Amino acid sequence: MELNINGQRYTIADEPARPLLYVLRDELGLTGTKFGCGAGICGACTVHVNGKATRSCQTMVTTLADAQITTIEGLANGEQLHPVQQAFLELQVPQCGWCMSGQMMTAAALLAANPNPTYEEMIAAMRYNYCRCGTYARIGRAIMRAAELMKGQKV
Repeated sequence: MELNINGQRYTIADEPARPLLYVLRDELGLTGTKFGCGAGICGACTVHVNGKATRSCQTMVTTLADAQITTIEGLANGEQLHPVQQAFLELQVPQCGWCMSGQMMTAAALLAANPNPTYEEMIAAMRYNYCRCGTYARIGRAIMRAAELMKGQKV
């Protein structure tokens, strides 16, 4: 089976009932996507599937044959950071960092769909991404900053 991940084609073993998370981390070495809860609750494993924020721990690879998958490793455009990545760094959001790739992937999907969200819309979109360190205020500020950075930029 072939998967399109970050614009590259990967041939993987065609095994049924295998979550994308394990293929990314264990087979392809794309370890930016994190294992959090394994039940699709915490959001640490969030990637984009056809532009939509998706829990990779609950997404079976057999459903992804024609999908465009983006991981945190593919969010930047070469050396140019995505505005979400830039804002998270600028505002020093990460504490332990475990949830950050999932937070950024969810935020990037939000801003792709709604480049100018209200604070309330941002909170609603991020409500199912958990941070054990409690950096929610910094995460929120960074997402709103990323929206500012995106104005006038092609992402």
